[in-house]
Amino acid sequence: MNKKIIVLLLIIGGMSPFAFSQTSAPDSVVIKIGESSKVIFAIHKNDLQTLKYYDFQALMNDMITKLENEDRSNVATPPSDYLLDNDLEPSVTNDNDDEITYEWPEDEDSNRTYGNDDSEWITYEGNDRSYRNNEQHRNRSYRGRRTTSSINFDIGTNNLLTDGKFPDSNNDLYTVKPFGSWYVGINSIQRTRLARKFFLEWGVGVSWYNFKFEDQRTIMTKDDAGVTFSTDLRDLNYKKSKLTASYVNASFIPVIDFGGNRRKPMLFDSRGANSFRIGVGPYAGYRIDSYTKQVFEESGDKKRERNHDNYFLENIRYGTRLQIGFNDVDLFFNYDMNELFSEGKGPALNAFSFGVTF
Repeated sequence: MNKKIIVLLLIIGGMSPFAFSQTSAPDSVVIKIGESSKVIFAIHKNDLQTLKYYDFQALMNDMITKLENEDRSNVATPPSDYLLDNDLEPSVTNDNDDEITYEWPEDEDSNRTYGNDDSEWITYEGNDRSYRNNEQHRNRSYRGRRTTSSINFDIGTNNLLTDGKFPDSNNDLYTVKPFGSWYVGINSIQRTRLARKFFLEWGVGVSWYNFKFEDQRTIMTKDDAGVTFSTDLRDLNYKKSKLTASYVNASFIPVIDFGGNRRKPMLFDSRGANSFRIGVGPYAGYRIDSYTKQVFEESGDKKRERNHDNYFLENIRYGTRLQIGFNDVDLFFNYDMNELFSEGKGPALNAFSFGVTF
């Protein structure tokens, strides 16, 4: 028997568990191989979800082996031999001695990538459309993909708490302005699927605390005993006074995503539609810089004074992060469990921040 016909029979025979019982005609896909061979698939639209879980690379390897050995038995019996993910094992219903039905769970995200590692040109035809795949699209193997990566930005505000209260309740000089005290973070996040709707979001990044003092005349000074907050008595027109500290951070946030999205949805990302997600977990950071900055006018000229110093700030920060998202909007809340200053070197303050992630 002509080998081209054998190929066709093997493909159709191997997919016999998915034989079409529908009355409507299936679409055809023709794959031309070399100068004189082709493989024809008859695919019904109702079986498109099933095809996502089928490892055609394994099927083709088995088919070639059988052709070389002149073995004309079915290629894919049972089809579970060619599943891409063992977690997606189909349920099997034996209605009678002649018919077996294979059903896969509802598709949420196929998590598959593919390409072509053949040096030959391959032409695909079907539904009156055709395209070609050349050497720029290589690697025809399929693989499961459990981890995805993204660059996330945290934009929000930060403030301070002392014994669970805001410093402005005692009119302390280190009272922070809610507006203008911006928290900024840039993070490289990896999202690893641990279960169907359970993920671990882990990664590293850099963040900046900006504590803009309510009293624009507030000045920080440092001596061997610690840091002191006082009022600058110079006859100047003060515009701003703040403390800035930057950290490199690592975080590990377990997340439940009820939408089961492989990638973390971002702003204006349709993948997050009708998806609620929540996560809470630890983070830790190491201080890489800190400074105070005053902005004022002197004789009509705007001037800035910036002093870089550690100001007895703790080199390590650690705390808990809460993330809540719905559709394409994510909110975060960070709380530092350790104090901002070294013990006995400054006021007992805990920093926190909250805002939007995109």
